[in-house]
Amino acid sequence: MMLTKNFIEFLYEAAHIQRWNDHIRPCGFTELDKQAHKMMILYVLARHEEDDHHAKLNWLVLIEGGIFEFLHRNVLTDIKPPVFHELMRVHGKDLNSWVYQELQRRIPEIEPAFMQRMQRYFDHQDEYLLEKKLLRAAHYLATQWEFELIYHFNQGLYGIEETRQAIESAIEDHYDLAGVQKLALKGKSSKFIDLIGQLRFQKRWAQSPRVPETSVMGHVLLVAIMGYFCALHLGACEERAVNDFLCGLFHDLPEVLTRDIISPIKRSVEGLDVLIKKIEERQVEEKILPLLPYSWHQDILYFTKNEFANKVVIDGEIKIVSSEELDSLYNVNGKGYKAVDGRVLKGCDHLAAFVEAWLSRRHGITSKHLEAGEQELREEYREKQIAGINFAQIFGAFPSIP
Repeated sequence: MMLTKNFIEFLYEAAHIQRWNDHIRPCGFTELDKQAHKMMILYVLARHEEDDHHAKLNWLVLIEGGIFEFLHRNVLTDIKPPVFHELMRVHGKDLNSWVYQELQRRIPEIEPAFMQRMQRYFDHQDEYLLEKKLLRAAHYLATQWEFELIYHFNQGLYGIEETRQAIESAIEDHYDLAGVQKLALKGKSSKFIDLIGQLRFQKRWAQSPRVPETSVMGHVLLVAIMGYFCALHLGACEERAVNDFLCGLFHDLPEVLTRDIISPIKRSVEGLDVLIKKIEERQVEEKILPLLPYSWHQDILYFTKNEFANKVVIDGEIKIVSSEELDSLYNVNGKGYKAVDGRVLKGCDHLAAFVEAWLSRRHGITSKHLEAGEQELREEYREKQIAGINFAQIFGAFPSIP
């Protein structure tokens, strides 16, 4: 499915859905942020499962399953978990059917093949049991991370202890997973989850009022999803599509250490953007990599360094390639190429920034920064195609706001 205005706007609705909105809570608790944190936790759980239990995982199912669950939850909005689980237990099939119909109504251009995969994912619970268990565990761990922050504000509130017990019970059901055991030890893996969680509180366009507010955490998930759908449109093999998603998901990971430095500041002094990048790379190596197993380090560096370049790995060396070479030479599963459509991901990153500004201005909340950002990106992509994807058409679908 090509990226469309309807689909992109639907994704951003998750930024309006407030979590724990019947509790005292800090900012940064939106459904969009929760889903992004969940997918980062999923990466940790899946890698531990592969390393410790030698699991053979289908990463395409892990990623598409996460997207399916995100879309599903976005349709059902903020139903309290006990009510949601009861509805799914008693009327799950009917509720799922309604979700499919609602998605097709709100995103008419959604591809039938994608919807068929989504329906099979939910309707055939006996398939890909381990992948679905990892996704459930990531869901509950992201929920627990939120709950531990709000618990101290809500001690004494009726039902708070029951909520704690329900979350702990759900996580205990997944204790056979290697990653869940590691996180329970409160060691370095747990510290990594805590660190990346701070991306929830780093607001995009921090110098401007904006509706909806989005964080760096939510932003990276949207870039990852957009990048994934672009990969499908390009006919990418499974491994390339998975790498595009993961690179999109982790591309702003260094900002947990440096914060979101806006483009005008990076461009204000010649060479400043290069210096900032070097600082980010050093911080990643000094503060993030020590929290992860050594065997993961190269992957994290691959997703965070030179993230917007088309690249592959050949004989252990990273090679920058063209879009044509990606399609003709490296679009193959099982060869270890780790192909990434970096230039497409850069287009998705700019598209996400553009939509953030456009949505706020459409809601009547604007500033000179938002106006300038929207206009600059609109001009940059007025006639632009990347790897055959017509970004000019995608940007042009969002009408100019006076």
